[in-house]
Amino acid sequence: MKGLENVTIFDHPLIRHKVAILRDEKTSMKEFRELVEEITTLMVYEAFKDVPTKKVMVKTPLEETEQEMVADNAITIVPILRAGLGMVNGVHTLFPTARVGHIGLYRDEETLEPHEYYCKLPQGIENSVVLVLDPMLATGGSSIDAVTMLKRRGCKDIRIMNIIGAPEGINALHAAHPDVKVYVSTVDRQLNEN
Repeated sequence: MKGLENVTIFDHPLIRHKVAILRDEKTSMKEFRELVEEITTLMVYEAFKDVPTKKVMVKTPLEETEQEMVADNAITIVPILRAGLGMVNGVHTLFPTARVGHIGLYRDEETLEPHEYYCKLPQGIENSVVLVLDPMLATGGSSIDAVTMLKRRGCKDIRIMNIIGAPEGINALHAAHPDVKVYVSTVDRQLNEN
C-alpha cells in the first residue's frame, strides 16, 4: 500500500480514538451514527484543503478587507446509497452549502458485482470538486463503478472518502482510477473470504 499516489490514510489520534469506539461491538447505533459524522468531519478538513476559492470584500468593525471564501458550487458530495448517507452531515458541518447528488448501487449476490439502480446528480457537477462518500471500501467494486459513472458525466476532480478500507479495495480503486484522490481513516489488515 505504500507509494500509492493520491491515497491518504489518516494517522491522527482523534480519528484513531473515534474509529476504536466505532468498531467496538458494544457501541450503540445512535453513537455509531454520531461517530460516522464526526470522523467524516475530521477527514473533510484534509480532503478539501485545496478546493477552489474566490476573493470577497468583507466589512469588519474596523475596515473593509479582502478575504477568501469557497467558490459557489465548488463542492458536490455524492453518497453511495444507502450507507454513504450517514457521512453527509459530517461534510455539511464544515460546508453547509455543498450540493448533494446520489448514486445507488446494489451488489449481485452471486457474482458480487455492483449494479447501478439510481443516479441523480446536480446540474453543473462536472465543474465542481466531487466527494464520493461510502463508509466501507472493501473490494473497491462500488467505488470504481461510482467513479466511472461520474467520469462518464464529465466530472474531473473526483475524491473518495471512506471510514474503513481494505488493502484490496484501495489497490483496486487506485489501479482503476489513479487520478482519484482517496481518503481513508483506517485500513484493515485484509478482506476475509466473504
